[in-house]
Amino acid sequence: MRIFVQVLINTAAANITTSFLWFALTFWAYLETKSVLATGVIGGVYMLLIALFGMLFGTVVDRHRKHRVMVLSGFVTLAAFLIAGAMWLALGESTLIDLGQPWFWIFSAIILAGAVVENLRSIALSTTVTLLVPVERHANANGLVGTVQGMAFMVTSIFSGLAIGLLGMGWTLAIALVLTAAALVHLLFIRIPEAQPAASGERMPLIDLRGSIRAVGAVSGLFALIIFSTLNNLIGGVYMALMDPYGLTLFPVEWWGVVLGVTATGFIIGGGLVAKFGLGKNPIRTMLFFVIVMGLLGSLFTIREWWWLYALGIWLYMCLIPVVEASEQTVIQRVVPYATQGRVFGFAQAFEAAAAPITAFLIAPLAQFWIIPYMNSEEGQQTWGWLLGEGEARGIALVFLISGLVMVVIAALAFTTRSYRILSREYETGETGDAAHQTEVAGAMPSPAQARGGEASAEIASPGQANRDSGSAEIATPVQERGGEASVDLTSSGAKRAAPDERA
Repeated sequence: MRIFVQVLINTAAANITTSFLWFALTFWAYLETKSVLATGVIGGVYMLLIALFGMLFGTVVDRHRKHRVMVLSGFVTLAAFLIAGAMWLALGESTLIDLGQPWFWIFSAIILAGAVVENLRSIALSTTVTLLVPVERHANANGLVGTVQGMAFMVTSIFSGLAIGLLGMGWTLAIALVLTAAALVHLLFIRIPEAQPAASGERMPLIDLRGSIRAVGAVSGLFALIIFSTLNNLIGGVYMALMDPYGLTLFPVEWWGVVLGVTATGFIIGGGLVAKFGLGKNPIRTMLFFVIVMGLLGSLFTIREWWWLYALGIWLYMCLIPVVEASEQTVIQRVVPYATQGRVFGFAQAFEAAAAPITAFLIAPLAQFWIIPYMNSEEGQQTWGWLLGEGEARGIALVFLISGLVMVVIAALAFTTRSYRILSREYETGETGDAAHQTEVAGAMPSPAQARGGEASAEIASPGQANRDSGSAEIATPVQERGGEASVDLTSSGAKRAAPDERA
């Protein structure tokens, strides 16, 4: 747990940096151009890049030590921000902000690329929960991750708005460079006890799409879990495109950043509650219930153009995000062998992230050229004024209302599906060898050893390394070397587990 906390703190510092610059880019772009389309494209491209690179990131995480993956991510992010800084110095703000020129889009894409690579660290962090934390504490550890992410979001929200409002984009970029370098230096001094993942013996593609699909398909109902999680991202694309423009109509940029920072305490509270109480007996049911609540919030928090209603709605929504994300992560960490978790998390990230760009790219131009002008017209105000009130952002409010109600309907229907029932059963009975062992040694920091023919090797090996053959797996789990034999033979269904008194 001590090592996990160090990794978590370092990842939080890196997230602060990338979020700080990404938020600042969005604020700067809207204030300089007043274009909802520009902010929608920036948000959509960010999620599209996550979707495109998710499976690549997952493959990289499974094939390399997690610390090496995190260091690589830090170097790439630093390089991207350095290139963006060079463009700022070479071209100047007046050239970069011209939407008619390609430089704005190139500049934004480079910053977004540096932020997207940060997700490589996030996937690696999710697998370190399995590596370092006892299974019965997985939900609590995932809640702790949500709490730290909320703290990072709060800090970046406040300081991004203040930085753009008081210092401008140039100095904001300089601050991000310094913070990125500092987080990378700190990471170099962290050591994670893990050996090089075992090679499969065959040539593997750069993006292991077949392996990812095979790993997801090996667990009944797991694909349905990814679909359930995607529900959250569908409405997320709407928020991504329109949340900042709506907020900036109610608040100056400095105050809007403060509002986002204060409402981000919802992340901390939601994550803290999960860390304290867990997710209940069925995290899938918990997730779907809170997705329904999210949809209701999204449909109501702009029903009137009141700043306090908007801020309260955002705060409540952020309280729910850690619950939904921790639910998915907890299920995957329980039912998926450690050796393939990176690909499963990467596949899930790619699939779920693809939903947000679709809605962002669709909603931004629709809102800019049709819905907002319609709601500003006399016809739109007469038709919808009784429900949405009056104000200059009633078009955005109409989008939020409809998308939130759609979210409620889809999530409610998910409760009735066969996949939901199968996955719930799989979670109750599908504990992997990694989970069985970590339950056995809860509270201890084991020295992982790979079982080879019943003889425990003294070298440290990654837990849950599996060789799958026709749906079965022989998985070597981490055991604490105590001078005896230790082996566990598991199959993907109906695993045999060593009882605590059978340990050497």
